[in-house]
Amino acid sequence: MMRFVDAQTVHRLLDWPGLIEALRFSHRGPMPETARAVLEEPRPSGLPNMLLALPTWQHGEALGVKLVASFPGNVAAFNVPTVDALYILFSPQTGKPQLVIDGEALIFRKTAADSALGASFLARKESARLLMVGAGALAPYVVEAMLTVRPGIREVRIWNRTAERAATLATSLRQQGIPAVAASDLDREVPEADIIVGATMATSPLVKGALLKPGAHVNLIGSFTPDMREADDHVLRRARIYVDDFGCLERSGEFIAPLRDGVITGDDVHGNLFDLCQAEPPPAFAPDDITLFKNGGAGQLDLFVARHLYQRLEELEHAA
Repeated sequence: MMRFVDAQTVHRLLDWPGLIEALRFSHRGPMPETARAVLEEPRPSGLPNMLLALPTWQHGEALGVKLVASFPGNVAAFNVPTVDALYILFSPQTGKPQLVIDGEALIFRKTAADSALGASFLARKESARLLMVGAGALAPYVVEAMLTVRPGIREVRIWNRTAERAATLATSLRQQGIPAVAASDLDREVPEADIIVGATMATSPLVKGALLKPGAHVNLIGSFTPDMREADDHVLRRARIYVDDFGCLERSGEFIAPLRDGVITGDDVHGNLFDLCQAEPPPAFAPDDITLFKNGGAGQLDLFVARHLYQRLEELEHAA
């Protein structure tokens, strides 16, 4: 029987410890087969309307597809959000649909857990200060997930181009018991941060490599198109680089120009999440090593999260 899973249920069932460990376990297995299909409708001005389909198949184990519709004129013309998404999970044995999942909630959980999983390998265990660059809808989930893998964090600083949004997020986090404070000067905050997370729509670098303290971990979520960038070339030169999926090397502005211009080479990217999760022992870093994790998103991550959600639902039904 096919079920619809709303946003509230997604957030309730996908607790951070369980979800992060589910992603870690899934990356110890083989890489699923993935594909990408995009249809576009031109508009008189601005970006086109778009339908994106990301099917993923782990043969015999899981089968699903993410559907994303982006209509840039929605807010101005209809006062509705620009992006809507659904995830459909199918039975890998019969092909029958099992779940239709609220896509936005799944993306928030998946993206935050993706970055937290990377940080669990690359950020120093004694990290105490987190700098969140960007105060959009994703940011509070990222902060929560980071605190799960680095519970020693005692200070959270929030920076946003619009200071009011940073202040609003900091207030909301404090109401949850998280020691968050809005920051006004990004360059002043970067040298003090043990972990820096970028989740912005920036098209020019915000994080300057020259300002990073020894041992810092940089975790970038934005720059999901060729025209976007969150960190400058010096960050890439100084850091030991890992990615969630190698596909982001061809899609993200974080890498396209630096690879083309010889700032870095493919050999400077040391591995992806499959490499990190399967390495025995895990990679070791000197105390002063700067690390970088690029969260590019990929179809297998959505599938792994959807499969974990299905398992959680099954557990609840059997326990009832």
